[in-house]
Amino acid sequence: MTTPNTKGATYRDAGVDIEAGDALVDAIKPLARATSRAGVLGGLGGFGALFDLKAAGFNDPILVSTTDGVGTKLKIAIETGIHETVGIDLVAMCVNDLVVQGAEPLFFLDYFATGKLSLDQARAVIAGIAAGCTQAGCALVGGETAEMPGMYAEGDYDLAGFSVGAAERGRLLPLAMTPGDAILGLASSGVHSNGYSLVRRVVEMSGLGWDAPAPFAPDLTLGAALMAPTRIYVKSLLALHRAGLLKAAAHITGGGLPGNLPRVLPDGLTAVLDPSWPVPPVFGWLARTGGISAWEMLRVFNCGIGMALVVTDADAAMELLRHADEMVYRIGVLDAGSGPASIRLHPPEGWPV
Repeated sequence: MTTPNTKGATYRDAGVDIEAGDALVDAIKPLARATSRAGVLGGLGGFGALFDLKAAGFNDPILVSTTDGVGTKLKIAIETGIHETVGIDLVAMCVNDLVVQGAEPLFFLDYFATGKLSLDQARAVIAGIAAGCTQAGCALVGGETAEMPGMYAEGDYDLAGFSVGAAERGRLLPLAMTPGDAILGLASSGVHSNGYSLVRRVVEMSGLGWDAPAPFAPDLTLGAALMAPTRIYVKSLLALHRAGLLKAAAHITGGGLPGNLPRVLPDGLTAVLDPSWPVPPVFGWLARTGGISAWEMLRVFNCGIGMALVVTDADAAMELLRHADEMVYRIGVLDAGSGPASIRLHPPEGWPV
């Protein structure tokens, strides 16, 4: 056995701690194991993750993949030290995009990059990722932790996620839609993970610190209220789809309802929306404090609707969704139009204040 040469420069001297990385892998192995599901082969530590689609119950599957991040919401996590929920956000941004295509999320991988690895910080983030995977019914099968001194300021980190799902051939969404089909909205849990550059600007304008009571949720600090994680809609939407009640679904992210709902509609149809659903108080506070117009709010934020659905039987769909613990509202109807798919929405004066 050769004795290592400990003289001269080391990787640790250059700012990379291999032992800390190994300790993180050991710390997150139980978290990943807890998300295992039918189809997963092996565990963390290999050069790649294996998944058996037949063992997961698929006969003739089409694979669907997504990748995303959480944007500048990470800045609030870093500045407040609240790292436990951005992992849920990361999973939500990917798996909600899978399920609107009729796909069941199967597995998830993450990328965590930082200048100097903090075991507690990284474990908190990855624990959130594992929690999000559990909510979505998918397995955390691997990822990459990159320690890159000189690339990030002290305490900063970046996140990216990647997820793969599957649907049986012929079961992908959207399906055929016709004028008269009802549009339902599923309530969001707050701002979710879009528009945080504007959120942070409004917070600056307010003069409030992250530890101040939130004006719209006084039982929470402003930082904690704005770090509420993105809602994961996977299990309720899959149940609705399997019941034959779902024609199309749109994940309401950047671009809001005007930018996302037309993406799943065919040409020649217009979504006519009635903005009478309950709007969470955070959006009224943002609008008032920032002097933001109704249309700017609608095209930047979800404004209380995290998912928009086109359904076959509105009453049956609403009953199923309520049993799945969703807050659901009738928010509109499809109408005949001309040209590309569009949306018609007239918020009343002062909305959403």
